[in-house]
Order: sequence, then C-alpha cells, then structure tokens
Amino acid sequence: MSDIQELEVGRHYGQLKKDVRELVDKYLRIADWDVPDIDEAETFRLVLRAIRRALDEVEKER
Repeated sequence: MSDIQELEVGRHYGQLKKDVRELVDKYLRIADWDVPDIDEAETFRLVLRAIRRALDEVEKER
C-alpha cells in the first residue's frame, strides 16, 4: 500500500472503528434477545471472534 493509500485509509479509521463497534453492539443485542440471562463478557468475546473469522474469510476472498 502506498503512503497516500495509507493516509486515505487512516483518515477513515475513526468511522471504521465506529462501524465495527456498532456491528458488535448489534449482535450483542440480538444475542441478548435470544438468550435470557446471558453472560455478556463471554458473548462479547464470541461476537468478536466471529467478526475476526468473517474478516479473515473476506480477506481470503480478495
């Protein structure tokens, strides 16, 4: 990646991070609806793990 590309991506990092946080929150809410008395810390770890796995798969598709 060129310096210009890195700068451009870096300019959008804050929005990207916000989008990822909203994605995590979305799936935490869904899990909370489906499983009463959920272990929130464990669910958070599971959601992050699933997102990382999805990112890895998307990366392999390119």
